[in-house]
Amino acid sequence: MNIDSIQNGIVIDHIQAGNSMSIYQLLQLDRLACSVAIIKNCKSAKMGRKDIIKIDEDFDVNLDALGFVDPNVTVSVIRDGQTVEKRKISPPERIVNVIRCNNPRCITTTEPGLDHVFHLTDAARGLYRCAYCDAAKQ
Repeated sequence: MNIDSIQNGIVIDHIQAGNSMSIYQLLQLDRLACSVAIIKNCKSAKMGRKDIIKIDEDFDVNLDALGFVDPNVTVSVIRDGQTVEKRKISPPERIVNVIRCNNPRCITTTEPGLDHVFHLTDAARGLYRCAYCDAAKQ
């Protein structure tokens, strides 16, 4: 299989195999008017198998959302066919409006304009807790 390189845009690499569609939906990449390539289950020396997403446009990537879904991804910024910046993502300490609280008694269910705020409580397990009701989310 041959996937062309991009001249200007973003490459999200080292995605755990099978997580690319979750990232695609969370970042709302379907709303972009550019080419988006999802490469699933490609061979990787480090990971065995991995996914890659290539976005053929300069795009403001929500790094907190990426860190929540898959904290091991790398984000490369491509300009004129060259990598100009490469970021290693880690789990964010605080995420806002990335996930929603499922607790029916949480104030966020009765106050629709309120931000959904979660704090990282266990980095090893990827466990976040709601700032309002302390409900857990992984």
